[in-house]
Amino acid sequence: DVIVESELRRRIEQVRRNLARPGQALPPEQVLRDQVLDRMTTDLALLQRALEAGLQVDNQSLDRAIVRLAESNGLTVSALRDQLRAEGVSFETFREDIRDEITISRLRERDVENRLRISDSEIDAFLESQSQSIKKVEEWLISQILIPLRSDASEQELQEATQRIKAWAEAVRKSEASFAELARQHSKSPEAAQGGALGWRSSERMPSLFFQAVKDLQAGDLTTPLRSGNGLHLLRVDDRRVAIGGELVDVYRARHILIRVDANTSEEQAARRLADLRDRLKLGEPFERLARAVSQDPGSAAKGGELDWAYPGDLVPEFERALAQLRPGEISPPVRTMFGLHLIELLERKREPLSEERFRLAARLALRDRKLSEAVNDWMREVRANSYVEIKP
Repeated sequence: DVIVESELRRRIEQVRRNLARPGQALPPEQVLRDQVLDRMTTDLALLQRALEAGLQVDNQSLDRAIVRLAESNGLTVSALRDQLRAEGVSFETFREDIRDEITISRLRERDVENRLRISDSEIDAFLESQSQSIKKVEEWLISQILIPLRSDASEQELQEATQRIKAWAEAVRKSEASFAELARQHSKSPEAAQGGALGWRSSERMPSLFFQAVKDLQAGDLTTPLRSGNGLHLLRVDDRRVAIGGELVDVYRARHILIRVDANTSEEQAARRLADLRDRLKLGEPFERLARAVSQDPGSAAKGGELDWAYPGDLVPEFERALAQLRPGEISPPVRTMFGLHLIELLERKREPLSEERFRLAARLALRDRKLSEAVNDWMREVRANSYVEIKP
């Protein structure tokens, strides 16, 4: 492959325009020329490696990238074309430049980003350096069935209640009955209508009697009958976790309908389509039916648009901000993200402490970002060093 003088001059002019917009000072002419030529040479070597690896960017992906680029600058694709023409830049040349950038990005992801490894000891050291030592709090997700008994209940009454509890426990263990359904039918506790669900409880937030009974149990295990001043209890551990003590965070369960904005669908067209869907939802059409029929998110459309529980940082910022403003059952107006336009319905919101796993994941991502820049520079130097470059006057 060859870098010709005319292409070098075009790239230098492009750098001049980019630096002139934010008002940055240009380096001396020869320094600028050497920098641009060095970057072009490295890019050429990277594109050659991508070609050998069979990495390609299809036209549909390229079209979507150009739409997002135009929108990030407050332009339509048509307006971007006009701007490039006014600057003397061919749209096709610009388009191929973007294709090359995406190709190199994918190569970098394959060769560098996917191979970065962060050890547990690095995470521990990072958290300690940030004065973020983890205070671990073990929690149990518990449900109960309660048979009320007076404190002076007879031995016969206690035995009868115990036999009923044991019979229910055996039915649950043999999968002959659902614990939640038994709680709704027979329990006399305040949360019976919710299947006996007590929610997540740490040792400080449950009676000592309960804690001693569940502390060694795993998810799905049942206690023996427990006698308290209120009666006889059967507890089920639905799940257990190690949470991080401290501030609670908002966690969301939602569903959405996505219309992508691309070369075939403008933002205005997508917005009109979602406005029509929103009107149909107001008239009572089921959200999940419309999501399955219309949504262009392949990951959630088959599930009626429903997403997994989302913690802070799981969703793109625009989507997360929209959720924060909704009440359960409320549907948003069209929301713009990098993926397109969405209708979002908030199904449920709750507050939970971050689990240790998520706390450490945040630290892992911070370390990854810190190491990535250095790893990319090393990778580019390696590719360049393994390439034969000849500069002719």
